[in-house]
Amino acid sequence: MAGIAAAALAGLAVIVFLFALFQPFAGEGEGDPFNLKIPRGATVSEVGDLLAANDVVSNATLFRLRAKISGQDSEIQEGEHQFLKNMSFAAALDQLGVQTVSKKLTVTIPEGLSRSETAASVSADGVPGGYMDASVKSKLLNPQNYGAQGRAKDLEGFLFPATYELKRGSDALDLVDQQLEAFRQNIASVNMKYARKKNLTTYDVLIIASMIEREVSVPKERRKVSAVIYNRLKMGEPLGIDATIRFAVNNWQDPLTESDLAIDSPYNTRTNSGLPPGPIGSPGLASIKAAANPARIDALFYVVKPGTCGEHVFSETLEQFNRDAEAYREAQEAAGGSPTEC
Repeated sequence: MAGIAAAALAGLAVIVFLFALFQPFAGEGEGDPFNLKIPRGATVSEVGDLLAANDVVSNATLFRLRAKISGQDSEIQEGEHQFLKNMSFAAALDQLGVQTVSKKLTVTIPEGLSRSETAASVSADGVPGGYMDASVKSKLLNPQNYGAQGRAKDLEGFLFPATYELKRGSDALDLVDQQLEAFRQNIASVNMKYARKKNLTTYDVLIIASMIEREVSVPKERRKVSAVIYNRLKMGEPLGIDATIRFAVNNWQDPLTESDLAIDSPYNTRTNSGLPPGPIGSPGLASIKAAANPARIDALFYVVKPGTCGEHVFSETLEQFNRDAEAYREAQEAAGGSPTEC
């Protein structure tokens, strides 16, 4: 009899356990719905603890077991979900399996992009609205306050590159506002003392920085390229930076043609001395700092160094530059294309 009683008790315990696990009479929950965020990478145990702590489910351990048995432990989606109090395990798991929609849109804008390039990029990211129109002018920033002196036709150069989070429903104008605010915060950290000694405005520094972004692949060379620009400006020599021509013809990918290189434009730094009228993109903080504080070297030229990933060799004389350029051309012919190793 004792054995029968023990078996009966054991059977009863199993029934009670299964009853608690599968909750045949539990409902969809009660009360007002509320949002609860499931962190990225949270385990089913952590999710169970979170739900139990917020009275969504009655028991974290049983929730975990139910999720394992049903195979739904691998279907839990991160992000914000809507729950009720006292939900059944099944109802909670069904809700956790729903793909959530982020309330924010993350947009990353690389350093140096022009407005037109950024417009294409943010449009592809799903930012609504016309970025080109939004970035013409703003009440948040007046280029004249940075020394543009009537040269700025739009906000090129001031649209700080970074990663931004936009609330759902935001548009290109909201993004531009964030970029301008980021610019104001970052430019305040740049020491312009040396540039001012050379009679350069903050706007001039932005122009130089935008060229540095296009010319430099190796960060340590930023201040050297800046020095070359400063030195050539001092001598009244054309800068010869083809990226400014690419900006003028809006061609950042294809090889420049002879007609491109001869274009009648103030952005043609092969045929015009001095700085171009404005930035050719929006530079990052590192290039702005390099443009404000160049290396103290006498270099006037630079050319890509063969066998490197975008490094340059710098020279002070035309004769040395011609030798360096010839070495590049020979390496290019030998390689049947670019002699770089990237």
